[in-house]
Amino acid sequence: EVQLVESGGGLVQAGGSLRLSCAASGFTFDDYAIGWFRQAPGKEREGVSCISSSDGSTYYADSVKGRFTISSDNAKNTVYLQMNSLKPEDTAVYYCAVGECTGFFLTYEYDYWGQGTQVTVSS
Repeated sequence: EVQLVESGGGLVQAGGSLRLSCAASGFTFDDYAIGWFRQAPGKEREGVSCISSSDGSTYYADSVKGRFTISSDNAKNTVYLQMNSLKPEDTAVYYCAVGECTGFFLTYEYDYWGQGTQVTVSS
């Protein structure tokens, strides 16, 4: 059974940092990519970043480039999203998902999703 468990969310002031984790199990980690998405109240889910576990290639949404860094620890089957210089507009539920990292962040490219972790950035 594929499982994705996000953690690390919380409340932080603008300009602060958080590191999200996505612990994966139930599939061959090296064969797939992990993507991070987020969804704010009343808005559509949007892609944030993704990483290919096989070759380490990464993509970022323009809105987070230079502030967020995605990384993967294949030994732990875990992907991290380091979020720096957080802004109130980064407030959302953050989800990780397993699928293909093409950079287009199309939700249908991802087959399994975690339950999400709340990130709230206060101004």
